[in-house]
Formats: sequence, C-alpha cells, structure tokens
Amino acid sequence: MVPVEGGRIFTRLCLPAAGATDALVLINHGTPARAELRAGVTPAACSSEAVRWFLARGHAVGLPLRRGYGETGGTYMEGNVCGRSDYVRSGRESARDIAAALSWLLARPDVPRRPAIVIGQSTGGLATVAFAATNPANVAALVNMAGGRGGWYQNTPHMNCEPDLLVEAMGQFGRTARLPMLWIYTENDTFFGPALAGRMHAAFTEAGGEARLERLASWGRDGHNLFFGNHGSLIWGPLVADFLAGVRGGGGKAAR
Repeated sequence: MVPVEGGRIFTRLCLPAAGATDALVLINHGTPARAELRAGVTPAACSSEAVRWFLARGHAVGLPLRRGYGETGGTYMEGNVCGRSDYVRSGRESARDIAAALSWLLARPDVPRRPAIVIGQSTGGLATVAFAATNPANVAALVNMAGGRGGWYQNTPHMNCEPDLLVEAMGQFGRTARLPMLWIYTENDTFFGPALAGRMHAAFTEAGGEARLERLASWGRDGHNLFFGNHGSLIWGPLVADFLAGVRGGGGKAAR
C-alpha cells in the first residue's frame, strides 16, 4: 500500500521473471460507468496482455488503484456532477495519486532507477495528461490511451457531459506540460470520438503541450477498449515502441 494524504493506495507491481532491466511503466485505470461498480475495480493482472507486452521488454509494471476504487477504498475524489463539471480538479486529484505511487515504486530496489513511462486509459488517460502538466522529473514520457472523462453520459454512447469543459481542461494542462506524449484514439470510440479527441489534442498542443496524436481505424465493437482488449497490443504496441524509441533517441519533443 502506497502512503498518500488521506490514506493509502493499493498498487500491484509486476516484474519480468529475470528481473526488470528497463524503466518502470505505470498504468492508470479507467472508471466504471456506474458508481456502485467502483468498489469492484481491480488492477490489471500481471498475466494480462497489456502488462505482458511491457514485461516481455524488460519493464517493471506498476498498477495503482486511485482513491475511491477497489481495495484502496476511501473517498472518491474525482467525481463530477454534470452541470458543474470541473475536469481540471478531477485530473489534479488523480495526478496526486499517480505521483505518490510513482515515487514509492521508484524507491524499491527491484525497480530500475531511471525515468518512468506513465500510461493511462480512459479517465486514467485524463489523469496522465494532468500528471504531465506537473512536469515530473522522474518521468521520461507519457501515453494517453483514449483519455477523457464524462463519456457515456446518461448511459448513452457518444454522449458527453460538458465536452467543452473537457477540452478547456486539456488546454489548461497543456499550458505547463512539456514532456513528450503520445495520444491514441480510435474511430469507433463510444466515449470520446474522433472529433472530440481532435479538439482535446488541439487545445493541449496549442496551449504549449507536446503530444503526437494517432487516430486509428475502428477496432472491435468499441475502440475505447483497445488498450486492454484481446490482441490490442498488435495495434498499439508498434506505435508505443516507435514513440519510446524516438524519445530515447534524443528526439525529445513529440511531433504535433
């Protein structure tokens, strides 16, 4: 359990069989559409496809549960009421948990002490963008997989709660974020479709943030699930590998 102000964060750590030889990858989860399901959220298993993709490349993989979810429990800090949405506040609360988990994991003797890679899917993607805005010194690069908040409003696909405020939040995070980012969205994402993804990316980069946007074709029944989906790594894996190679090759800033 990782200490954080107001409680502790349950975090799963997965390691390659021969030990980690490459940077820590911290993966941030999404949020169930129904509030009563948050208590049942668990970290992805070490045997899951997305985690195995990184383990096979020598990475340690950390999977924290933010406050208000699953075994971490405690007060849910990320919530919004449509009509009074504050996506900046939600993202910053999530970013606090990411920072705590990352610091704790990097202090472990079985985790390589080199700048980490932070990834988030869905609301975890928004959390990752918010965390990028803090320019953490212990991070090399970040990946936003289908990130956002307020999707499936009123349990309706392609319906978003106050999307203009979500776009504004991305712009606010972009004002200070300077680490390289990769953003991946699909054509048939029922939470954050291509038009909204484009608006969020434009707001982020026009404010000064550095992010490469990959707009992928439709995947499965709902492209929102690409990252953790069966055989999803065949699609996103090469993009992530290319992005990280560019960062490590001295390319520095991600292409817009």
